[in-house]
Amino acid sequence: MENRVQKAIELFKSGYNCSQSVATAFADLYGFTEEQALRMSASFGGGIGRMRETCGAACGLFILAGLETGAIDGKDKEAKAQNYALVQELAAIFKERNGALICRELLELRKNTPISSNPEERTDQYYAKRPCLKIVEEAARIWSEYLQK
Repeated sequence: MENRVQKAIELFKSGYNCSQSVATAFADLYGFTEEQALRMSASFGGGIGRMRETCGAACGLFILAGLETGAIDGKDKEAKAQNYALVQELAAIFKERNGALICRELLELRKNTPISSNPEERTDQYYAKRPCLKIVEEAARIWSEYLQK
């Protein structure tokens, strides 16, 4: 599983967003190609479309939770409950390890910070001022730990 954590880190360092990095590192376990995983998780980076809401790395975790336990029958309340319980468990672990679930809080941005759809250039300064790489690593580690249970 450590290889998958490293893959998530490398994906992020290669320019993929936090959600893509986490979801794609494990997607083959669920029969998805890398391209499919990158596309299905693309919109969740930057706290969902750079709106700084729910952290994209956490969203990547939640995508994986859906692949693992998501209901495929709309009337299957038990499956829905199982999936929601897993998401809540993952969210609690994520918050405990990272301090928050909300992107703007993790980045220590003010609530009224302007939202831009343009991602920042990935430079040494970018990595130095943001905890994103560590958070991607932690999210991938959380999923690895879940799979090893």
